[in-house]
Amino acid sequence: MISVVVPLLNEAGSLDELYAEIAAALEPRGEAFEVVFVDDGSTDGSISVLTRLHDEHSNVVVVRLRRNFGKAAALKAGFLEARGEIIVTIDADLQDDPAEIPQLLAKLDEGFDLVSGWKTRRNDPFLRRLFSRIFNRTTALISGVRLHDVNCGLKAYRAEVVEGMRLYGELHRFIPVLAAYQGYRVAEIPVNHRARQHGRSRYGPE
Repeated sequence: MISVVVPLLNEAGSLDELYAEIAAALEPRGEAFEVVFVDDGSTDGSISVLTRLHDEHSNVVVVRLRRNFGKAAALKAGFLEARGEIIVTIDADLQDDPAEIPQLLAKLDEGFDLVSGWKTRRNDPFLRRLFSRIFNRTTALISGVRLHDVNCGLKAYRAEVVEGMRLYGELHRFIPVLAAYQGYRVAEIPVNHRARQHGRSRYGPE
């Protein structure tokens, strides 16, 4: 089984389309999959949309956190709930393209343990792209793990990579580094990145 873990905060406008695109990407494989949505304290009605999706689709799992704990905690909650041998993470804002998931899975099949997306053409404001470039270059310099886009939300893992991984604070940004340090094989492939259609980014300079 493939588990797609989706951490989210106030993304009510994108959730129906996101599920439909994930299903369109994975159903042709003929392999069982589930979508684990983790609502990290949304206040915009996201939980109502998720409840309906859960009622309509037997492969939708909903985890609701009591308040906003942050992305690391949301991912950890999703990893604990996921039942698949393969886990895919994707952001809920539709900027990550679910159509890229089969390419990530194909790269895993080459013998890698974690495959991270690389947004070669980011549809983001200039400052966000600048901060991201600084972050990625600094992380590569300090860690020795040479990835162009370590913080991309679109990744595929073998489940063993995240089993027992302690995630808190901002550590979710460094999962490929943590995995590499543990001896797992890490790869990166270019992925499509789209402009935000709903809501607003919660990314800041910090």
